[in-house]
Amino acid sequence: MFIQLHTPVILGMTFTLCACMFPGNHWGDWNDSQLLPTIQKLMKGYNRYLRPNFNEGPVEIGMSLDIASIDAISEINMDYTATIFLRQRWRDSRLVFPGNESVSVDGRLVSLLWIPDTFIPDSKRSFLHDVTVENRLIRIFSNGTVLYALRITATIACNMDLTKYPMDRQVCTLQLESWGYNLQDVVFYWTRGNDSVKGLDTLRLAQYSVESYYTSVSEAVYETGQYPKLVLHFALRRNVLFFILETYVPSTLLVVLSWVSFWISQSSVPARTCIGVTTVLTMTTLMMGARTSLPNANCFIKAIDVYLGICFTFIFGALLEYACAHFYTMQHQTIEDLHRELAREFNESSGNGSIPIARYSHPKNCLEAGPSAEEPAQQSANSGTKTPGEPEEEKPDQGCLLSVKDASKRVVSIFIVENPHNIDRHARTVFPTAFLFVNILYWLYYLFF
Repeated sequence: MFIQLHTPVILGMTFTLCACMFPGNHWGDWNDSQLLPTIQKLMKGYNRYLRPNFNEGPVEIGMSLDIASIDAISEINMDYTATIFLRQRWRDSRLVFPGNESVSVDGRLVSLLWIPDTFIPDSKRSFLHDVTVENRLIRIFSNGTVLYALRITATIACNMDLTKYPMDRQVCTLQLESWGYNLQDVVFYWTRGNDSVKGLDTLRLAQYSVESYYTSVSEAVYETGQYPKLVLHFALRRNVLFFILETYVPSTLLVVLSWVSFWISQSSVPARTCIGVTTVLTMTTLMMGARTSLPNANCFIKAIDVYLGICFTFIFGALLEYACAHFYTMQHQTIEDLHRELAREFNESSGNGSIPIARYSHPKNCLEAGPSAEEPAQQSANSGTKTPGEPEEEKPDQGCLLSVKDASKRVVSIFIVENPHNIDRHARTVFPTAFLFVNILYWLYYLFF
């Protein structure tokens, strides 16, 4: 059999029980330490619109933080989202009551007390958790100290320097300021210095690791005055192993793949062209994919962009190397066929075969050949027809014309390769050596400078 008791009946039984336990005292007496105060008695004559120590000095407010989690760090928006437990302590002499006990008050009664107007200046979005009730805690100690704690999630701006991405180190801050009370009204301080912040040591992030953190006390200066400010600085070091496996290793393998064409015969045009074009297109796709998780409009030249640019340059250079090798091979073959045909026709026309064919067996010999044998005979014939006493006609400077002609021949000879197969032979050594040297400089600069 169940008996339903209404609230007035229960309260009446409570008052009767207290009166029986303490017959010599009344509920309104404050002298007995065994008698806990009620909210009504603490709030009697309390004005929540006036801060403690009004006209007597600033209120000292101690802060402490527990970092529950850092949910996301966005390079695109340059911010991070964190869930924190914020605890604030101050002393309000109007809430002093006898004894050594503390009273935990329902968070919904926060509207009855004066609380600091603390806010996060760099916050973009924030909210107070309210499952199953608003996550607030108010605890009043007998000496008037008030503990006010709440759980909030905020998205906070963090200015990032991405020039060394993904080998970067970011320093983010969490700032706490007073919105309306200046330094003459309230003073902020960390309750235990750097030990006021908990949770960062055990925090586990996907791409980062917390390298270090420290706290500081400063002032925020605005047009309306100077306000108290507390700052938590924490450094995040990005884990580069993920990017090595995702970007650096594939791009390096693509560069090595482009070198395979150096060992393929120059006559295999489809095979070498296919390798060169495929590696270029794959590298372009890899570069586009690496930029999808980064801000599109920024002035940063990131470390990963530099490396991908180096790899793309080497891959494109390997494709150009085959184009040059193939061009010189065809040029060499065409010139040899042309001079062989000219030598054959000249021998047939001369009939005596006095001019050796070997003179025209190579394009370089053809370029270095001087005037033909007919030119001295013609010159001697012209000189023999002069009449005595006839004044010699002035002729242009033949030495200048010959020097220009020789210089042009030398310039042309520079672009002629005697053996085009040496291009592939030298590329097998030059390309890997140059790529290794550039990699050493790259990693030394971005890891140690």
